[in-house]
Amino acid sequence: MAERYEVAVGAGTLYIDEGFALAHRWTGAGVTVDAPFTGAHFLHVAVAGSVLDDVYREANARGVALDGVRVTARGGFDPETWASSGIEYTVAVDSTASPADIEDLLGAVDEVAEIPRALRTASSVRRVGQGDPDE
Repeated sequence: MAERYEVAVGAGTLYIDEGFALAHRWTGAGVTVDAPFTGAHFLHVAVAGSVLDDVYREANARGVALDGVRVTARGGFDPETWASSGIEYTVAVDSTASPADIEDLLGAVDEVAEIPRALRTASSVRRVGQGDPDE
């Protein structure tokens, strides 16, 4: 059975007190990340962070006020090949907007969020050389 790697990112009223904070253009206090420092977790942080960022961007474009957003992403990997078993995410939103408006917002975000879109189409990853340690 594959181990599950879960992460969470939060902002606003859904800020994660025990996470580490990163600056964010859409939120005054930034975004917190709750994840161990492993490559598997970072892949899921990329998904969760992309979704959170796009929830704020798309809400702004639609005039939907947000008090807080938290995205949790999780998935596993085959222990032999490290092939991903897939990534799932959930989005919690604190807003006075109607449930229908929030559902429309999240549906739009699922279509436009860059990292999930890139992963859904797969990508090649290759090393192209050795970097300069002084850079």
